[in-house]
Amino acid sequence: MKKIAFIPIRSGSKGIKGKNIKEFNGKPLCYWTIKCSSDSKLVDEVYVSTDSKEIIKIVESFQLPKVKTFLRSKETSSDSSSTESAMLEIIEKIDFDKESIFILIQATSPFTKVKDIDGAIQKISKGSSVLSVCNFNRFIWDKQGPLNYDFLNRNRRQDQNGFYIENGAFYVSYVADIIKTRSRISGKIIFQIMSEEASIEIDTKLDWQLAEFLHLKQNKIISNKVKLVMSDLDGVLTDGGVYCNQNEEFLKKFNVKDGMAFQILREKDIKTGIITSETSQFSDVRANKLKVDFLLKGDSFDGKLESIKKICNDLNIDLSEVAYMGDDINCYELLSEVGYRACPIDAVKKIKKIDNIYISPLPGGSGCFRDFIDNLIYDS
Repeated sequence: MKKIAFIPIRSGSKGIKGKNIKEFNGKPLCYWTIKCSSDSKLVDEVYVSTDSKEIIKIVESFQLPKVKTFLRSKETSSDSSSTESAMLEIIEKIDFDKESIFILIQATSPFTKVKDIDGAIQKISKGSSVLSVCNFNRFIWDKQGPLNYDFLNRNRRQDQNGFYIENGAFYVSYVADIIKTRSRISGKIIFQIMSEEASIEIDTKLDWQLAEFLHLKQNKIISNKVKLVMSDLDGVLTDGGVYCNQNEEFLKKFNVKDGMAFQILREKDIKTGIITSETSQFSDVRANKLKVDFLLKGDSFDGKLESIKKICNDLNIDLSEVAYMGDDINCYELLSEVGYRACPIDAVKKIKKIDNIYISPLPGGSGCFRDFIDNLIYDS
């Protein structure tokens, strides 16, 4: 009896253009569920069904074991076509054994884990189908009043029994039952309870940013990918202020927590540096204290992006392996090109609007760089 994973991927997307193949934490969004399916020791074959030759080429470039592509027909690829029609098409074309287990997996569910899929496969013997769900423990109202609690005798939210919501991550059934009912689930349905993050619908830009950030933290992706971390000086490592006394002596304030962040990176053998447009000696003093690998100052470089490109060339790395934290418009070009980008909460609006940028809740000079490292790079 085979266990077959089926992942339908259509080329059209109403909310986010090209969502299925849009880069999500360094890989096309669909990569994460395809890899998860392939990594499962219980899954025998993974079929990606799509109406796009471009998507087929992208999926095949992953070179994942067990994965096969299937070009679906026009009849099962229209806006009005059901997922069930695509399921039944491949079942008929490939002629799967009717006793086989069929796992429909949504390509846009990057929080699906191998343990979720394996757990569902192991449970199906107790019923006819397995449905992925998340616990929904909230107080629910309609226009007539509360549906699941007495507001005069309010329980704590954590004491609520709660509900289970269908998160759409995957559905598990036997091939014979799918053919018979023409439905993804039927009969006695067992729940596979997933993490709260798995209920996130990725339909808007805000959804995307939230999901990408949570996925990043959950999977500790950056610590294995980043080869170089650079920071701006003023507005990031300082609060942007300059202290001046009557003798025209200038001082700047730095945060020791940011200093520890550089030490963490150094211990992980990740190259570090400071890049600043200013020419004063403050940057030299701080760079020496932090023991950074690179200090690029206003009098020694030709634009932040071009300077980082030169370092990348010397290190034989790509911009996608660079993380940078900046706060002002002279950081915009570089932040738009690096693989991992961040800014403090008090960065200018143009910077905070950059796609997929991590916005620290801390302002410049208050440990925002350490926050960036703790949340996105440091694998504690």
